[in-house]
Amino acid sequence: MKASDSRRWLALGALAIAMLTIGLDITVLTVALPTMAVDLDASTSALQWFSSAYTLALAAVMLPAGALGDRYGRKKILLAALLLFGIASIACAFAQTSGQLIAARALLGIAAAATVPLSMAVLPSLFPDPDARQRALTIWITSTAIGVPLGPIVGGWLLQHYWWGSVFLINVPMVIVGAIAVALLVPESRSGTVRRIDLPGVVLSSVGMLGLTYGFIRIGERDWGHRPAWLAVAAGVALLAAFLLWQRRAATPLIDLALFAGPGFRWGTVYLILANFAMFGMFFTVPQYSQSVLGVDTLGSGLQLLPLIGGVVIGTRINDVVLPRLGAKVVLTVGFGLLTVGLGLGGLTTIDSGFPYTAVWTTVLGIGMGFVMPSAMGLAMGELDEDRSGSGSALLQALRQAGGTIGVAVLGTVLATQYRSDLGALNRPPISEGVNVGVAVADELRDPAMLEQVRSAFVGGMSAMLWVSAGICLGATVLAAVVTRSRAARSPGESDPAQSVHAG
Repeated sequence: MKASDSRRWLALGALAIAMLTIGLDITVLTVALPTMAVDLDASTSALQWFSSAYTLALAAVMLPAGALGDRYGRKKILLAALLLFGIASIACAFAQTSGQLIAARALLGIAAAATVPLSMAVLPSLFPDPDARQRALTIWITSTAIGVPLGPIVGGWLLQHYWWGSVFLINVPMVIVGAIAVALLVPESRSGTVRRIDLPGVVLSSVGMLGLTYGFIRIGERDWGHRPAWLAVAAGVALLAAFLLWQRRAATPLIDLALFAGPGFRWGTVYLILANFAMFGMFFTVPQYSQSVLGVDTLGSGLQLLPLIGGVVIGTRINDVVLPRLGAKVVLTVGFGLLTVGLGLGGLTTIDSGFPYTAVWTTVLGIGMGFVMPSAMGLAMGELDEDRSGSGSALLQALRQAGGTIGVAVLGTVLATQYRSDLGALNRPPISEGVNVGVAVADELRDPAMLEQVRSAFVGGMSAMLWVSAGICLGATVLAAVVTRSRAARSPGESDPAQSVHAG
């Protein structure tokens, strides 16, 4: 391996560490919330804002961050974002009040909003060869995918040995390593065309994404009849529509709408949105099932996600071998098929299924994710030249984030509705608020029949949610088989088959 090749792959390792940190931070907070509620004397509303502040900042800043990277230098903005992520993590760890923590979480979201798209945007300059770029994308997406289920494991272990702030301090050494490696190994890159920043586009996109995301977060927390949430969604949609109209007229638009004319970017983005929509509910439901139904602690619930991680690793390794030979159409169709089967098996879960059954279907899910995510990402990124890699990556990640947020709201509502329906006579506060509260009430009253009913109702709600997710993935399987075309193999001199895609 040449020295320059070694530097590229070392740089990729640094970016993977940064993305692993981002993935961890998405879910590590969930296991720390009960402890933080006591130590910070936080209300239920404050606990919700600990998560929402991060998500809202992420949604609002991502598109402008990509454009700033294209304009002023992707490495420069990425390095600043990593340093901000480390500083914000320290601020989170030593927050003394709920307000301080919410502000620090918002800073974390801003830092992540620049880190995610720009760490992807530097890949085309690091790996100009299509084969090497696809392998790099696989590693990049795997580090993110593994970080999400690792969060409860790391958080559970830290909480057993240290105070709640440690779940944020774990970010600091990882960010330092990543920042040093980026500074030394990643080349600077920027758009060859110097453009003014589209300030009206920044305002319209940021406030529009803020309204849309906030509305669906509130719907997920309340219900589908919450009028203020729908007003926020409507305002967000209206502002985003105005943003798209402005982008058609602006001399230097924030995003290039012509990207969607390329079938690789268009369909790759659609597949990523559908996968995120279907999978986000699973990430937040399985730990609840482990704790409330199977009766394990926070660390145990995290460890029970190890089969999912193993499946992702297996899937990405297989994908790395078969994608160049079989092409995107076959890999995506098989991948979404595996997701459908895994989610369908999850939908058959009963109160007596136990962990071995969960391990089987989460492993299948992990393998499917390992097929779908890198392949769809490769399709989308294959359409981006170096001039548009920052804004294009930001657009892709912003749409993924929106899909995940809406997925949590929709799937969470399906779960809650079925849970309350299956409670029967127990459908009353506080039991109806959720399975964790219901189990706590049953334990306090020492009522085995109530405990059985609460657990059974939750499993019914989880099953309904997983069947909806399976239906989405089944539709995506058909879509991938119909609209994605790619050559099965290529000879030397041909372009990457993952990029040889067009709509049927």
